[in-house]
Amino acid sequence: MQELYDLSPLARMMFVGALLAAGPLAWVWFRNRRATPLRRIQALTLLTLFLTFDLVLFGAFTRLTDSGLGCPDWPGCYGHASPLGANVHIAAAQSAMPTGPVTHGKAWVEMVHRYLATSVGVLILVLAVASWLGWRGRKAHVHPINPWWPTLTLLWVCLQGAFGALTVTMKLFPAIVTLHLLGGLVLLALLCVQVVRSAQGEGGVLPVLVGPGLRWLLGLSFALLVVQVALGGWVSTNYAVLACSDFPMCQNSWWPTMNFQQGFALWRELGLTAAGEPISFAALTAIHYVHRIMAVIVLTLLGVLAWRLNRVPALRRPSRWLAALVSLQLITGLSNVVLDWPLVAAVLHTGGAGALVVVLTWAVAASQTSPSAKASIALDPSLSRHPA
Repeated sequence: MQELYDLSPLARMMFVGALLAAGPLAWVWFRNRRATPLRRIQALTLLTLFLTFDLVLFGAFTRLTDSGLGCPDWPGCYGHASPLGANVHIAAAQSAMPTGPVTHGKAWVEMVHRYLATSVGVLILVLAVASWLGWRGRKAHVHPINPWWPTLTLLWVCLQGAFGALTVTMKLFPAIVTLHLLGGLVLLALLCVQVVRSAQGEGGVLPVLVGPGLRWLLGLSFALLVVQVALGGWVSTNYAVLACSDFPMCQNSWWPTMNFQQGFALWRELGLTAAGEPISFAALTAIHYVHRIMAVIVLTLLGVLAWRLNRVPALRRPSRWLAALVSLQLITGLSNVVLDWPLVAAVLHTGGAGALVVVLTWAVAASQTSPSAKASIALDPSLSRHPA
């Protein structure tokens, strides 16, 4: 029987991650070799944010292709650092169950995901170390970001690694997989805040002053988006997307038969109820339909937020991104239902959720509540014509 945890390939896995991280690090250093230390940290943070977003997308691809158990142990694959060394084990598992969770293709998808995650961890480690060195050696005119931000990010990525291990060893336990998805989006938000703060420190950019009403709308939108992402993760990890294959109704009804108690019992194994019995179709319907109802609320709220942000000149770019992403989420969400959950649409739907988190985080981090209407107008006279 294959052990769930086999740490023998850990050093080789870390070496592969460091090797993959060396490319982005060399690129940042070469492009910014004459720049200030803060500018290099800013560039590294931005690149790490981009690669983390790619990692979230590849994680969605791994989950949606049923590759999450392509290697049934952690951190390697049958005790090896790559599927090449595990060829015999993978072939035996694939021969016993050709359409099962372990195949050569799925093993490679799973291990590439782990390699990429390790390389992102290395980049965040370098970012934390560089931030502390810059903080200790800063000059009077340099205002680097507080190094506790990248330190918190490093701790969080370690926690993400732990959830990644549990995803495998607990056999795609829905609550763990959903928390792993949410953790990836928290990682995006942490890096986005650092990008904004470092840009403010490097360029002397002041936060955009907005009215308390808009700040409240931003906070509410962000909170409901998190809830909706959690519901979407719960739909995906329970494979409840196809519980409703028509729109706008579900199963030819505006209120189909649903079992909320089973569907939202959080601590249970995949495909089973909390009592260990097979989960009912009504429970899957409840999971799907709650996500659909919440989507109407959240997308409407985000549309209103995009309109409000567009009235603030300095926030017009995120408002346009927000409007585009709302459209993307609507199109891909409908495609998942009526086109039988196509892989491209499903991956883009997860990517759209991640992008929405980044855009809202940017808007929150780049703005602050105006102490008075006069202060806003003094900062930007055009705001007198476009009150926030």
